[in-house]
Amino acid sequence: MERQRPTSLRDRARYRFDTTLARSTGMLVSWLVLSCLAVVVPVSALVVWTDPGSPRSLSGRLAAVWRTSAETLRLGAPTGAPVRMALSVLLGIVALLCVSTLVGVITTGLGERLAELRRGRSMVLEEEHAVVLGWSDQVFTVVGELVAARASRRCVIAVLADRDVAEMEEALTASLGRGSGVRLVCRSGSLTSVDTLTLVTPRAASSVLVLPSETPDADSEVVRILLALRAVLGDEAGPPVVAAVRDGRHLPAAGLAAGVRGTIVETDATTARLLVQSARRTGTGEVLRDLLDFSGAEFHLVDLPAGMLQGLTGPRFGDLVLCFERSSVVGLLRPDGRPLLCPAPGTVVTPGERLIVIAHDSTPEAPVDCRECVDPAAVAVPQPERLGPVRVLLLGWNRRAPLLVEALRLGAAPGSVLDVVVDETQAAPSQDHDGSPEDAARLSVTHRSGELLHPESLKDLDLFGYDTVIVLGADAVDGPGHPDDRVLVTLLILREMELRTGRIMPVVAELGDHRNRALAPLGPASDVVVRGELTSLLMAQISHNPHLAAVFGELFAAHGVSVHLRPACHYTPPGYEASFATVVAAARDRGECAIGYRHTDPRSDTGHRHELRLNPAKTERRVWNAQDEVVVVANDAAAPEQPHGTLDAVPGMRHDCQEQEQEQEQPQE
Repeated sequence: MERQRPTSLRDRARYRFDTTLARSTGMLVSWLVLSCLAVVVPVSALVVWTDPGSPRSLSGRLAAVWRTSAETLRLGAPTGAPVRMALSVLLGIVALLCVSTLVGVITTGLGERLAELRRGRSMVLEEEHAVVLGWSDQVFTVVGELVAARASRRCVIAVLADRDVAEMEEALTASLGRGSGVRLVCRSGSLTSVDTLTLVTPRAASSVLVLPSETPDADSEVVRILLALRAVLGDEAGPPVVAAVRDGRHLPAAGLAAGVRGTIVETDATTARLLVQSARRTGTGEVLRDLLDFSGAEFHLVDLPAGMLQGLTGPRFGDLVLCFERSSVVGLLRPDGRPLLCPAPGTVVTPGERLIVIAHDSTPEAPVDCRECVDPAAVAVPQPERLGPVRVLLLGWNRRAPLLVEALRLGAAPGSVLDVVVDETQAAPSQDHDGSPEDAARLSVTHRSGELLHPESLKDLDLFGYDTVIVLGADAVDGPGHPDDRVLVTLLILREMELRTGRIMPVVAELGDHRNRALAPLGPASDVVVRGELTSLLMAQISHNPHLAAVFGELFAAHGVSVHLRPACHYTPPGYEASFATVVAAARDRGECAIGYRHTDPRSDTGHRHELRLNPAKTERRVWNAQDEVVVVANDAAAPEQPHGTLDAVPGMRHDCQEQEQEQEQPQE
C-alpha cells in the first residue's frame, strides 16, 4: 500500500485559510482588514522614516505613521487622546459602510436592469415594424430579405425567440453585417405566451412572420404560436401573418389558427419540388432565388396603362408581352384575387384585371411598342424533343424524400427508374413507395444501403449511367458534426470522379445551412438547394406584398404553371443574332412567357461560367449559341410534343452518350 505523502506547512496554511473564509462574511471582512493593515501600516512607516522633514522623536514619527495610514484608509487623521482617535476610527468605519452600501445598492440595481435588458423583457414601442417569431436557419434569410426590402427607408425589425438576446444579436449581426439603415431589436421569451408576444407589439406591426424551429414538434408549436398571436391581435383588422410549417398535414390547422389574415407556406414540399425542378434542368434554383429575393427583378402587380382599354374590352394578352421594354408580363390578377399565369395569347384583358409583371421595381413602366424589334426570320421552327424514360439516383434519405419520390413520379415518363441508396447510418426507408401498378409502371423505385462516405461504394454505382444524381442530408446527426457534413463529403467524392474521368455529372444537393453553399464542391452541371431558403424568400415576399400570395401559390403548386429553363434553340437558331423581343415572341407562340436567359461560356478557364439575366431589355441583341437557355414561365403541359412534367435530358449525360453512339453506328451501316 502506498504511503501517504506528508502534508506540507503551505498546504496546512492554505487549508486553514480556506476553512476560515468559508465560515462567515465577518471572517472575510476580518481577513480583508488584516490584509489592508499589513500593507498600509508598513508602507506608511517606510514613507515617514524616509522623509527628511519627518519628526525626530519616536512618538512624533508614530503619530505621522498614524496620520498617513488613517488618510489612506479614509478613517480621519485626528491625534491626541486615545478616545479621540478611537471615535475618529468609528466615524470612518461608519462612513465607509454607508458609502459601500450605497455603491452596492446602485451596482445591484444597474446589474438587474442590465440583466433585464439582456433577457429582452422590455416593450418594443414601434409602429410599422416587421416582427419575426421563432429561430431556425431560416431566420437569417428572412431577416436579410426584410432588410433588403426596407433598405430605402429606416425601420425596425423585431425578432422574438426563446433564446439569449445577446446570442441572437451576435448571430444576426455576423450574418447581415453592420451599416444598414434597419435597426434590429431582439427579445426573448416563450412564443406561446400572450404576455410575451405583447412585448413586440404585433398590433402596430406591418407584418408578422412565424418560423418553425428545429424540434420534432415544430409544426405543433407553430399552431400554438398562431393561436397566441390570434389572442393578441383579436378579430380586428391587423397586419398580415405569414407562417411556415414543415409537414403538409399541419396546413389546415395552421390555416385555421392564422385566420383570414394568415398565409401558410409548406417547407418540406417546396424544398422537394425545387429539388426535382433543379434535377430537370440545372440552374432552376438560381433562377427562383433571383426572382424571389429583393436584390434584382421580382414579381409586381401593376394596373393596365390608361388608354389600352377600349370600352368594355381590352388588349389581348399576347400583345401585352411586347408592350413593355423592361418589364415581363407573365399573367393577370382577376378582380376576385385569383391569378391567371401564362394565359393563352388570345386572352382578352377586361376592366378590373391587373397585370402580373416581373420588373426591377414597382414603378409602372410607360408602354412601348416592341413589335418592331421582332425578327420573324430569326424565330426557330418548333421541333419535337426526343424525351423518354429517365434514370435518377437518390443518395441519402430524410423526411422530405417521400415527397421528392412522389414529385419525381408525377413528372417522369413511363419506364423511368429511381435508385435509392441509403447510408448505413441512416434509417432505411419503407418499401411501400411504389404505390399503384400504374405508378410503378411510370417510375420504378429500388432501395439498397451503402457506405456513402466511402469512395469505393460510389464508384460501384455506375454514376455516369444516370441522368441526374440527387444528394440528401440527414435530418439530424447523432453525436458531433452537422447533417451537411455528409453531403459535402459526398459532393467531394462525386467532383473528384468528374475531374478524374473528364465527364460531366449533373448533381443536385440539399444543404441545411446557407453558409455551406460556398463550401460545396460543385461541378459545371451541379446545383445546391438550401433547405427552407425558398420558403424564407416566399415569406419575405408575401409579407412585403400580401396580394402576391395567390400568385406564388399558383407558381409553386404541384401541377400547372412553373418556371423552366429551355434550350435557346427552341426559340431562335444557334448562331443567329436576334433581339430578346424575338425570343419573347417565339415563346408567346409556344404558349410561354420568356423572362430572361442564362448564358453559358464553355471556353471559360474556370469551367462552364454561367451568367443569368432576368428581365433584359426587349431591344437587347445578342448572338444565341447552343449552350444558351431561356427562362420561361410555362405550363408543364404547354408543349404538345413534351409529356407532362417530363424530366429534360441533361447535356453531357446518358442521352447525349446514346445519341453519339447512334451517330457513330449510322456510317457503318
